[in-house]
Amino acid sequence: MGIKDFAPSWFASVMGTGALALVSKAYSWKLPPLGNFAELLTYLNTVLFFVLLVPWVLRWMEYREDALRDLHHPVLGNFYGTIAIAMLILSADYLMIFGNTTLAWAFWLAGVPLTIFFAFLIPYLFFTCEGIDTKAITPAWFIPPVGLIVIPISGAKLMTLTSGTAREIMALINVFAWGSGFFLYLALFALVMLRFIRHEPMPCGIAPSIWINLGPIGAGTSTLYALVKASDFITVKEPFLVFGLLFWGFGVWWLVMAILMTLHYVRKLNLPYSLAWWAFIFPLGAYVSATFNVGTAFEINAIVNFGFLLYWLLLVIWLVTGIKTVKLVGTKHKAK
Repeated sequence: MGIKDFAPSWFASVMGTGALALVSKAYSWKLPPLGNFAELLTYLNTVLFFVLLVPWVLRWMEYREDALRDLHHPVLGNFYGTIAIAMLILSADYLMIFGNTTLAWAFWLAGVPLTIFFAFLIPYLFFTCEGIDTKAITPAWFIPPVGLIVIPISGAKLMTLTSGTAREIMALINVFAWGSGFFLYLALFALVMLRFIRHEPMPCGIAPSIWINLGPIGAGTSTLYALVKASDFITVKEPFLVFGLLFWGFGVWWLVMAILMTLHYVRKLNLPYSLAWWAFIFPLGAYVSATFNVGTAFEINAIVNFGFLLYWLLLVIWLVTGIKTVKLVGTKHKAK
C-alpha cells in the first residue's frame, strides 16, 4: 500500500477483527476452542494495528495536503475516526479476553481523547463548509457517533476499578460519550434515511456501508448494558435493559434490510471488492455481541442461539474479506 494513497478506512479492519475476537470469547462457552481463537485474533489485531499506524502517521508527515483533503471529504473524512475506535476495541479485547487491565487502560486512555476529538472535528468541518449534497450522505456518517458509543465498552468495566474522584470522572466520560453518541446517531439516521428515499442507490463501491447502521445499534445496546450494570448511581436498571432490548429489536429490521439491499447490489448492480467490505464486519460483530448480551440478560435462549447463528455468518464474511484484502495488498506489492 502506498503512503500517499493510504486510506483512513484501513483501521476498519482492526475494528472488525477486534469485534470478531470479542464475540468469539462470548460464545466460547458453547464451543471452547473459540476462546483460543479469540486470543489468536487479539494478537493478530494488535500487530495489524501497529502495522497500519506507520503509514497513517507517515502520510500526515509527508503528504499532509492529501490527508487534509480526505479529512474534508464528505465520505472519507468520517473514516478518520476508525483509528481511535480501533484503540477502544483493542482495549476491550485485552480486558475481556485476557483480563489485562494495563493494556486495556493504555489503549482506552489513548483512544478516548482521539475519539472525542474526531467526534467534534468531523461534524464541525461539515457544519462550516459551503454545503453538502444529500447524495453525499452515507451511513459512514455514523462512524463519529459510533466512536462515542463504543467508549464505555471497556470504560464501564475500568470505571469499577477506580474510586473517589477518578471514578466520578470515569462516570462523566462514559455517560457523556454514550448519550451524545446515541442522540447524534438518531439525528444522522434521519438524514441517511432521507438520502435513501430521495436518491438512487449509493455507488457500488460504498454499498457495504449500508451495514454500518448495525454498528450504533449493536454497540449502543452492549455499552448501555455495560454502563448501567457498572454504575452505582443508576439504582433502577431494568428500564434501561428493556430499552436495550427494544433497540436491539430495531436491529433485526435493519439486519434484514441490509441483507436485502446487499442482494439487490449483487443481482442487479455490482458489488466489487474494495476496502469498503470491512464495513460488513464490525457492525455485524457489534450486533452479534448485542444479541448475546440481550439474550443472556433476559435469559432468552432463542436470542442467544440466533446470535450464535449470526456469529458463523460473521466469521465467513471476515474470512472472505480478509483473504481478498491480503490478495489486494499482494497484487499492489507485485505491481510495484
